[in-house]
Amino acid sequence: MLSTMQDLPLSLARLLRHGTTVHSEAEVITWNGSESRRETYGELGKHAAKLANALRGLGVTGDQRVGTFMWNNAEHLAAYLAIPAMGAVLHTLNIRLFPEQLIFVANHAEDQIVIVDGTLVPLLAKQLPEMKTVRHVIVANGDAATLQAPDGVQVHSYDALLADQPDTFDWPEIDERSAAAMCYTSGTTGDPKGVVYSHRSIWLHSMQVCMSDSMRLAQGDKTLAIVPMFHAMSWGLPYAALMVGASLIMPDRHLQPAPIAKLLEAEKPDFAAAVPTVWSGLLAHLDANPQDISHLREVVIGGSAVPPSMMHTFQERHDVTVVHAWGMTETSPLGSVARPPHGVTGDEAWKYRYTQGRFPASVTARLVDDDGTVLPWDNESVGELEVQGPWIAAAYHGGSEIDPDKFHDGWLRTGDVGKISADGFLTLTDRAKDVIKSGGEWISSVDLENAVMGHPAIAEAAVVGIPDEKWDERPLVAVVLKEGQQATVEELRDYLADKVAKWQLPEYWTFIDEVPKTSVGKFDKKRIRAFHSEGKLDISKL
Repeated sequence: MLSTMQDLPLSLARLLRHGTTVHSEAEVITWNGSESRRETYGELGKHAAKLANALRGLGVTGDQRVGTFMWNNAEHLAAYLAIPAMGAVLHTLNIRLFPEQLIFVANHAEDQIVIVDGTLVPLLAKQLPEMKTVRHVIVANGDAATLQAPDGVQVHSYDALLADQPDTFDWPEIDERSAAAMCYTSGTTGDPKGVVYSHRSIWLHSMQVCMSDSMRLAQGDKTLAIVPMFHAMSWGLPYAALMVGASLIMPDRHLQPAPIAKLLEAEKPDFAAAVPTVWSGLLAHLDANPQDISHLREVVIGGSAVPPSMMHTFQERHDVTVVHAWGMTETSPLGSVARPPHGVTGDEAWKYRYTQGRFPASVTARLVDDDGTVLPWDNESVGELEVQGPWIAAAYHGGSEIDPDKFHDGWLRTGDVGKISADGFLTLTDRAKDVIKSGGEWISSVDLENAVMGHPAIAEAAVVGIPDEKWDERPLVAVVLKEGQQATVEELRDYLADKVAKWQLPEYWTFIDEVPKTSVGKFDKKRIRAFHSEGKLDISKL
């Protein structure tokens, strides 16, 4: 028996028409460092139509890939809408990739057009001659004449190209399973790998972002999207905001603590999202430059584990609730959100908030041990997390043979190690490659990092395993002191004495100026391991 329901595609063209019409008064607000420029969603719809018409004129007639090399701003949002809604594929190029990785992903995706922000022209220009399929570059918010392109590549001014274009476009009906956008992993091991999102997966993911057990995006919200639009589709915030009529505040290139604080003061958003390193920098700035940020209802933090000390500082010092979330490029990225069960309060609620959160109905999860045995959800059994769902990747662009161990039996192997409670809350203890095996027992680098970062003198701490003749591996703690603060190795080890098991207490410590970061702001532990193996760290041993 078949249903009697209409079969209409969940396409981004439909979402664009809805958001720019029904929510035409909501705004995209782009910060320039001192003031904002504003564009209503109604105006954004016309902006997107002009861009789509311009791209048609440059030969985008099917599913060609159009790259963006841009900050979070109104022009990037217009590209987010126009490119997939016209039937092409949006490819968000990560501006923080190493040059050879940037060239690789542009060639691997076969980008034909790149829209670049004027401030990023010098960065793109160095790699452009090696981008074999690019035929057009469009320069937004800058002077196109500053880009000296190689033969065969035409350079256009964004404003001039759109100036005479119609502000309407006949948005086509699109198969919801066709490609809408693609984003490459940050490539911490090997070449970056392409994840291709469908119209359907983005639509369903956007609905989840708005749900009450998720990010709770709602009509009338002023949402500060600090998480870059080139990183995991800005966690789905642009499309979700359009779906419900939440205004978007875009910080453009002004991502340092002081400019963010100024933006918070000027626009007073009630919701924001970014990785932990952004918020730790802001907290340090606010310590030195007090400011009321209680207008923030919530901040969602993901990308890596949030130290409990940071969560408490936001709550107790600034009256801002931190919501912990987990996800990855391959999961669109929403995988879980840590909202305590209904009725749970006090210290018990905090225990839930420290976790990576509960899986929504559309994400099926399991834990698997080294032998492939599926483990119980008992909040004790630890294994690798595997997930399935309608917005979870089943392969990488170019075929799953790129990484045959990443996908098997219809499951995505996340590389994250943890445990799951009976009521579906995930607690990650480490990345599979970062867990430390010492004397046959496992030590969680994440748990040690969180414990060390609870010390009032510590700004950042990263833990890696290093070789040890007796125990196979032991933890090395690399710490960054807060400005003006001091701490000794002995003091830090004593501080940990009642927070971790005695046998886990680290003997090896090093003080560094900054923890190296990946292109998406996560701790780059492979570089710390390399510094150690190359003898570049001044290590103290207790």
